Amino acid sequence: NVIILIVLCFSQGLVNGLQEIDKLKSQVQEVHVPLEVFDYIDQGRNPQLYTKDCIEKALTKNEQVKGKIDAYRKFKANMLVELTRVFPTELAKYRAIRGDE
Repeated sequence: NVIILIVLCFSQGLVNGLQEIDKLKSQVQEVHVPLEVFDYIDQGRNPQLYTKDCIEKALTKNEQVKGKIDAYRKFKANMLVELTRVFPTELAKYRAIRGDE
């Protein structure tokens, strides 16, 4: 009898919990969770680490892109110096057209 009572109490608690979840589902209809978050959970990792890792990856990528932009700017500056040295008249016309004299 005690076991039956325990099972009934557990079952009632489970049913109440599921009913509560059902009531709250409308509040989270449009929540999209990246699949990678579930991978973190499956691996026993804290899902909040996913956000941290994404931010760290974005910062790393940002630094790489900034480095490339700087390299292209230096290349452009060096190329303009050399082109001005070799083709001064043409580069003067080019700069006049662009308006960056």
